[in-house]
Amino acid sequence: MEPIRQYSAETIAQLEDRWQQYWDHHQTYVAPKTSDKPKYYVLDMFPYPSGAGLHVGHPLGYIASDILARFKRLQGYNVLHPMGFDAFGLPAEQYAIQTGTHPAITTERNIQTFLGQMRRLGLGHDPTTQLRTSDPGFYRWTQWVFLRLFGAWYNQAADRAEPIETLVGHFERQGSAGVDAHADPHDPFTAQEWLAWDEPSRQRLLLHYRLAYLSYDFVNWCPALGTVLANEEVKDGVSERGGHPVERIRMRQWALRITAYAEKLLRGLDTIDWPDSIKEQQRNWIGRSVGARIRFNVQGQPEAVVEVFTTRPDTVFGATFLVLAPEHPLVESLVTAEAALTAQPYIAWASNRTERERSAEKEVSGVFTGSYAVHPFTGAPLPIWVADYVLVGYGTGAIMAVPGHDERDWAFATRFGLPICEVVVGGDLAQGAYSTKEGTLINSDFLDRLAVPEAIARAIGELEARGLGEGRTTYRLRDAVFSRQRYWGEPFPIVYREGLPYGVPDDELPVTLPEVESYQPTGQAESPLAAVTDWVERPDGSVRETNTMPGWAGSSWYFFRYFDTGNDSALAGPERLKYWAPVDFYIGGAEHAVGHLLYARFWTHFLYDLGHVPVAEFARRLVNQGMIQGVSQMVYKERNANVFVSADSLAAGTAYIEIHCDVHLVQGEVLNLEGFRAWRPEYAQAQFVVSADGKFRTRPQVEKMSKSKYNVVNPDTLCDQYGADTFRMYEMFLGPLEASKPWDTQGITGVHGFLRRFWRLFYDEAGQWRVQDAEPTPAMLKQLHQTLKKVADDCERLSFNTAVAQFMITVNELTKLGCQHRAVLEPLVVCLSPFAPHLAEELWRALGHTTSIVHAQYPTVEERYLVEAEFEYPISVNGKVRAKLLLPLDLPAQAVEAQVLALEEVQRWMGGSAPKKVVVVPGRIVNVVV
Repeated sequence: MEPIRQYSAETIAQLEDRWQQYWDHHQTYVAPKTSDKPKYYVLDMFPYPSGAGLHVGHPLGYIASDILARFKRLQGYNVLHPMGFDAFGLPAEQYAIQTGTHPAITTERNIQTFLGQMRRLGLGHDPTTQLRTSDPGFYRWTQWVFLRLFGAWYNQAADRAEPIETLVGHFERQGSAGVDAHADPHDPFTAQEWLAWDEPSRQRLLLHYRLAYLSYDFVNWCPALGTVLANEEVKDGVSERGGHPVERIRMRQWALRITAYAEKLLRGLDTIDWPDSIKEQQRNWIGRSVGARIRFNVQGQPEAVVEVFTTRPDTVFGATFLVLAPEHPLVESLVTAEAALTAQPYIAWASNRTERERSAEKEVSGVFTGSYAVHPFTGAPLPIWVADYVLVGYGTGAIMAVPGHDERDWAFATRFGLPICEVVVGGDLAQGAYSTKEGTLINSDFLDRLAVPEAIARAIGELEARGLGEGRTTYRLRDAVFSRQRYWGEPFPIVYREGLPYGVPDDELPVTLPEVESYQPTGQAESPLAAVTDWVERPDGSVRETNTMPGWAGSSWYFFRYFDTGNDSALAGPERLKYWAPVDFYIGGAEHAVGHLLYARFWTHFLYDLGHVPVAEFARRLVNQGMIQGVSQMVYKERNANVFVSADSLAAGTAYIEIHCDVHLVQGEVLNLEGFRAWRPEYAQAQFVVSADGKFRTRPQVEKMSKSKYNVVNPDTLCDQYGADTFRMYEMFLGPLEASKPWDTQGITGVHGFLRRFWRLFYDEAGQWRVQDAEPTPAMLKQLHQTLKKVADDCERLSFNTAVAQFMITVNELTKLGCQHRAVLEPLVVCLSPFAPHLAEELWRALGHTTSIVHAQYPTVEERYLVEAEFEYPISVNGKVRAKLLLPLDLPAQAVEAQVLALEEVQRWMGGSAPKKVVVVPGRIVNVVV
C-alpha cells in the first residue's frame, strides 16, 4: 500500500476511501459473538430511513457512539456496535399512495442512501448484524413475541407474566376463585362451569386475561391518512404528519396490557443509568396514585353504580356533584329524556375531541344528565354531569367533584352555580380551591378535627368497613393500542374463527404481506389489506387479521436480535443473549421518552418474565444527544413593493416580509444576489437596497434544521470539501454532546487546520517523513501523558468537545517543542484514532504497522510523567507581580528566596534597599515587601 505523504484536498478523499475499503474487505468491525474478553454493547436508536438522507444534525449521536465504541475497543473490550433501520411506517406508505411505488422499493433505496452516508463518515458498524424491521426474517420474531403476549396472563400473586396454560389449569381445578390477575372484570365461575363451556365461551373469557387482547375503544382516526394515530401523533385536532383532521371513533383494536407492568416499570427506573428527565417523564406518564375507590349508587337505577377513584378520600364529605367522561359506559343510561335535547349534542361533540385538546382546554364546559347519585355516607342527592375535562382512560372515567379542594372542580362549580363546601381548613373558597394536603377536617362527620393524613387513612377504613369502597393504587398509564390500519407494517399472526382470535402456529411464521394493487385506504376505517380477499380468507374457513402492527413493534425488541441475526430457531441464542445483554450504552433522542423507550422496557420485562431473555432492563446507560440547530438566513422584502432591503439598512416604520433564503447563497451574512435571483426567479426583477459598502446582508436566525427553512447542510458536501475526519471532529467540537447548539459551517476550517498541523508532526511540507527514534524530552512526555489521561477521562464522560480541544493544545505544544519522536507520536495517533480514524490508520501504517489501528491498545498513562517537577513562580513586589521564575518544586524556601532576590527585575524594584520581608508559598507565589 503506497503511503500518502500529503494531507490536502487532493489526497483526503483518496485516503478516506482507501481505509473504508480496507475496513470493508477485512471485516474490521465484525465482533466475535462470544469471547473471553469483557463485552461492551454500543447502540444507536436506529433511524427511520427517509428519502432526504442525513443532514449535519443527524450524525451527532452516531459519531459520538462511534468514538466511544472505538475507544472501548482500544481498552480491550469486545465491542458490538450494530446498525439497523426502523423500516416500517406511515411515511413510506404515504409515498406509495402518491407514486404507486412499492414501499419496499423506496425503503430499500432510502436505506442505501443512509448506509452510503454512514460509510462516508467512517462509522464502524458491524456489517454482519445489519437488520431491517421490514425484513420477514426479522418480523417473524416480532410476530413470535406477539404470540407470546397473546398466550400469556399476568399473575399478580407471583408478580410476573405466565403462559395462559397455567391459568387454564387453575380454572379447570378451581374456577375463577383465588385467581389474582391483572385482568378485565367478569362474573365469577366454578371449575364445573368452565369445563361445561364450549370452546368459544372459554376463548371469550380468556380475552379478559391475555396480555395481548381485543378491545373496543375510542381512538384517533384520521380518514386522510387512513389509520389510527397515537395521542402523541395528534396536535390541536389534526395529525402531526400532514395536518389532517382527526376524529374520535370507537373501533376494534388490539391492545397490550402494559398496565400490568406499571409497578415494575417504576421500580426498574431505580436500577438504570438514564437521564433524570427521562425517568421523570416515565414516572409522570405511569402516574402512580394511592387513594380509594368509592361507589356511588344512582337514584332510581338499582343496577347502576358509578365508581370513582380519588387520592383524597378525606374530602368525600365535600363532594357536591359527580362528573363523568363523555365516553363513560353509563352516560347513555343516565341522560334523562328531559335532559337529552341539551346533553346529547354536547356529549357527541366532547367525545370527538382528542384527549390532548381536552387536557389543554382552559374554558370550562359540561352538561347535566338529569340523574342523581347518592352520597355513600350522607345519602344526599348529587347531580351527575358530563364534562370533557374528565377522561375515560384515567382512573374510572368518573370523579366525585369536590369544588372546595380541587381547582378544576371549583372552576366547574363556579361556572354552573353548583354548591362549594369547605371540609379542610386553610383556604379562601371565594377566591379558589384549597387543594393542598395540609389542614384539619371540618364539616365531615367522623373525620372532623383530624389532620389530612389521618383523615385519609380513616376514610379508607370506613369505606372498606361499610362496603362502600376500598383503598387502591392506580396508574395514569393506559394499555397500549397496538393496531394500525396500514399496509406497510408487520401483519398480525392472528386468524379468526367464529369471530374469535387464535394465534397461528409458530411454524407458519412469518405471516408475510401480500402484494397489493393499491395502498389506498378503503375508506371504511380498516386496513388496505381488508380488500385482499384471497389473502384474508384462508382455505380452512378462518380469516386473517387485516390490521398491522404499529411502528414501535419492531423497535421494542430489536436490540436483542443484533446478537444473532441469522438465527432461524430463536430470536437469539441463549449463549449470545447471556454474553451481550444488556445494552451498555444507548444513545438517541429524548423525544422517545414515553414512546419507544417505555414500550421497549415493557417488552423486555415481559420476555424476562417468561425466561426468553436474561435481563429485565434492556439498556444499562442512556444518553440523549442534543440537537444541532440550523442557522437560517433571512432576507427582508417591503410588504407593498418588490423591494428587498439589506438587513442592516431596514427603515423604522416600514413593514417588511421576512423570507427564508438558501443558506448556501450566504457567506458571512452577505447574500450572493445573482445566485438569489437565479434561485427565486420570481424576484429576478426586484430592487435590492444594499448597505453603504455595497453589500446586501441577511439576518441569521437559529431554528430547527429543515428543508422548508432552506437551512439544511448536507454532510456529504462538507466531507467533499474537508474530509470525514474533519467533519467528525467538528461535530464533537461544537459543544457538549447533550446540549443543543447552532450549526456554523465557518468554524470547521479551524478543525481542518488542526488536522493538517497534526499531519505535519509526521511529514514535512515536502512530504518527507520526519519521525525519529530519538529519546523524547521530559516536556514532550509530559504533554503526551497529560493528553492520554485527559482524552481517556473525557471519553468516559462523553466530553468529546474538551477532548478535541486537548488535541489542539497538544499539537501546538509538540510543534513548539519540535517533537518528531516515535515514542510520543505513535501513542498519540492511537489516542486520536477514535476521533479521526482515516487519518490515524494512514499514519499508523506509515509508522510500520501492518494491522488496523482498531486492534491497537490504548496507551498506558504513566503517572510519573504527570508529576510536576518545576513551577513558574509569579514574583510580587509589594503585592504586584513584577517577574516570573521557573524553579524546582522541591527547592527549599530559603533557596527560592535567594534566587528571587538575585533577579535583576526584583533588584530594580528594591532600589538598593534590603527587603522588610520575603513571603515564600511553595508551589504558589513569592511576595517581596520593601
